[in-house]
Amino acid sequence: MHARVVVAEKPTSAKPGAEAIVLADGTLEGFVGGACAESTVRAQALALLDSGDTLLLRITPEPEDPRPGSLTVHNPCLSGGTLEIFLEPIIPAPLVVVAGDTPIARALLELVGPLGHAGSMYDGALPSDAAAVVIASHGRDEERILVEALQANVPYVGLVASRKRGEAVLGTLDVCASLKARVHTPAGLDIGARTPEEVALSILAEIISTRPRQSGRPVHEGTPTSTDSAIDPVCGMSVAIVDASLHLDHGGHRYWFCGTGCLRAFAADPQAYTS
Repeated sequence: MHARVVVAEKPTSAKPGAEAIVLADGTLEGFVGGACAESTVRAQALALLDSGDTLLLRITPEPEDPRPGSLTVHNPCLSGGTLEIFLEPIIPAPLVVVAGDTPIARALLELVGPLGHAGSMYDGALPSDAAAVVIASHGRDEERILVEALQANVPYVGLVASRKRGEAVLGTLDVCASLKARVHTPAGLDIGARTPEEVALSILAEIISTRPRQSGRPVHEGTPTSTDSAIDPVCGMSVAIVDASLHLDHGGHRYWFCGTGCLRAFAADPQAYTS
């Protein structure tokens, strides 16, 4: 997730144009403010990472009424200024691996780009980030590639074949029935496709229809969206539960903090925040 400061109302340590990248493990590379602002950016970025949505995040030291077009988060740990930060996902294009050198295979590789995917010809080993594997080799080495894709838990596995031949191929696979059931054959949605290009389009449409639905949502104050968030016991902020977030163990329990100020306050008097 890319974060860029677009508004900085003094006093703030970050200036307009400051930017950072938030990785999937919560690591933040760059600078968009101090520890308190960084924690808010991290929590919001991780909550949105799988949705592909953008967000204008406004972080204020005092409560404010909601503003149309942005999410306002009250972070009492800020030094007094207000930040507006634009969050934009940077998500790699899903990779479609095509096995075979046939008209349908070539059409698939030509169509993946315009539909927002990346395409790759199968070269003997599956990339670890393959989102889909389509076997369009017309009987050449199908079983081995199917087993490899199924055992690698590739989200979409398709076999270009007639229904009868597809069932025969599945019957020869040395995998359990639940894995065999994951193979789409004949690959593609039934759109009455006739040409290689139409068949390729139907396969890509099926890949798109089976992809995971977007689920990320902004984190509103005091309401973590999943078990990957916790509430700062001092200020009530939502904090991402990742190694990069500030935390402290006390009484056999781990507490998470939005910034060093809250952590120090808790460490000085834990009973005040755990009673």
